[in-house]
Amino acid sequence: MAQALENPIVTFIPNQWQTADWDTFVAIADDPAHSKFKFYYFESQMQVETMGVGPNHAVDNTLLILAIGLFCMTRGIANRGLTNASYQKPNYSEAQPDISYYLGSTVQTIPDNNTVINLAIHPAPDLAIEIAATSLNEDLGTKRLLYEALGIKEYWVLNVEQSEIVAFQILGNNGSQRIYESIVLPGLDLGVLEESLRSRKTCDDSQIMSQLLVQFQG
Repeated sequence: MAQALENPIVTFIPNQWQTADWDTFVAIADDPAHSKFKFYYFESQMQVETMGVGPNHAVDNTLLILAIGLFCMTRGIANRGLTNASYQKPNYSEAQPDISYYLGSTVQTIPDNNTVINLAIHPAPDLAIEIAATSLNEDLGTKRLLYEALGIKEYWVLNVEQSEIVAFQILGNNGSQRIYESIVLPGLDLGVLEESLRSRKTCDDSQIMSQLLVQFQG
């Protein structure tokens, strides 16, 4: 069902790309009534997306955060993870990945406030991750192009149904290419993370992290 603003009157259909100018998009995104939505803007199209609330989406989201944090700890990689942070190139594009990371020296570049991160001033995160429970094709398609345009270095899509990570190294103006080992987290085999995600059906988080710790330290 379309949502509406009172002044000006603006409608949108959740989870669907729609033509909109930048000011309309910002008005919708800034409305407190829409705080439970996620917002994307690319090539004069906006998408107002409902947040994933299912347990599988939530569990995989948490496991990835724990696993990446553990890997960085064992390898001495400075990191700062952000959940549902918004990144914006004003008048051009905006994205709100489920998880994102600044790594190494870029950790100190994150602004100390609660506003959208302006990529005309601050660097883009090194890694952006979307958890795809119902939006796999969208995450692999238009959003990948969006993250290429934003200047993210690496982009992962986690297919919740298959416990599969489809990852891309972003090559600037040359698009992106599929990878199976992280570039921004050297030595991280994505297959190891996939095995851990599949084990959530039989192991709790502590057991999974204990298994990963042994592998990461090996």
